[in-house]
Amino acid sequence: MSEAVPVAFYAPMKAPDHPAPSGDRTMARLLLKALVKAGFRPELASALRSWDRAGDAAFQDEVRRSSSAEADRLVARWTDARAGDRPRLWFTYHLYYKAPDWIGPRVADALRIPYVLAEASRAGKRARGAWAAAHAGAEAALDRADAIFVMTEADREALERHRRNGQRLLELPPFIDLKEWSDPTTATPRGTGVVRLLTVAMMRHGDKLASYRMLAAALAGLPDDGWTLDVVGDGEARPEVETLFADLAPHVRFHGRLDDRGSLAGFYAAADLFVWPAVNEAYGMALLEAQALGCPVLASAYGGVASVVRHGETGELTAPGDVLGLAKALARLVGDAPRRRALGQAARQFVRGERGLDPAAERLRAGLLPLLGRPPP
Repeated sequence: MSEAVPVAFYAPMKAPDHPAPSGDRTMARLLLKALVKAGFRPELASALRSWDRAGDAAFQDEVRRSSSAEADRLVARWTDARAGDRPRLWFTYHLYYKAPDWIGPRVADALRIPYVLAEASRAGKRARGAWAAAHAGAEAALDRADAIFVMTEADREALERHRRNGQRLLELPPFIDLKEWSDPTTATPRGTGVVRLLTVAMMRHGDKLASYRMLAAALAGLPDDGWTLDVVGDGEARPEVETLFADLAPHVRFHGRLDDRGSLAGFYAAADLFVWPAVNEAYGMALLEAQALGCPVLASAYGGVASVVRHGETGELTAPGDVLGLAKALARLVGDAPRRRALGQAARQFVRGERGLDPAAERLRAGLLPLLGRPPP
């Protein structure tokens, strides 16, 4: 590709420049990097956030009106722009019933450019009720999409079932920027006595707090010595989280939020096992990050977690919501150092061999170029 192709990029759930960290923000930023590496020139088209946590019909109506005005502004701007500055393609990341895209389809239609989605899902049970309007917007965008990059097998079934004629479903498994997760120059060697468990997660009410609750229950079944848990994360639910682990206080150390990649890499590199129930998570970026530094994972098989952890090869997955199963698997792995080492070695090879920016860029290039009338290299 001789000249970078301009692409309009939009993340209706959380923009890549949003101040609050999260897995969504991380993946949005990674997609921008991968698009650049693939030979495109992405531009953040809008920071308008359509995400509706609670199902507020008035909010959804307001978002739709604001989105209409935003679409009109973008169409007017790009209609008058020179050809080299006009996007050749619209790319929306993470679309679902709580975060519809009312902007992209209108702009794509007006400019007559392809409309592409990544990490999009359908939820028919939301067609009625509190999110009905947002669900309708998400479904309309899904129907309009020329191509959808599927990031987890959990989303594929419904996308395939409702795929319109001519719409392409393309594989794009979750990935990380390996340069951000190089081996730390100093890290406590793992496997040297006390088993170091690690959790990295925000402390929010809802699913995150439910995960912490499951984790505390599973840890309660471990012996009284021989292990510790490092918890990296912070948020409004921290008091409740700390209360959950009060009886385990001698073993648990809270480190708060860490924005420094180097410091976080040190925790990953030193941990013997990453443990996280992952209640209702799409997949979990921290699970990939831990594996990149040779730390095996124990998690529950919610959503697309199986798309980032290979059960029996790079970690172990237990049934969603099964606290007893999680506790048994945790006790078994805490007592089996050779098994942890084997899983950790395979985890490192898996992520570093298959889940970096280069493979992601190759998939994006191969999927997007045909939409522009160009054969992939």
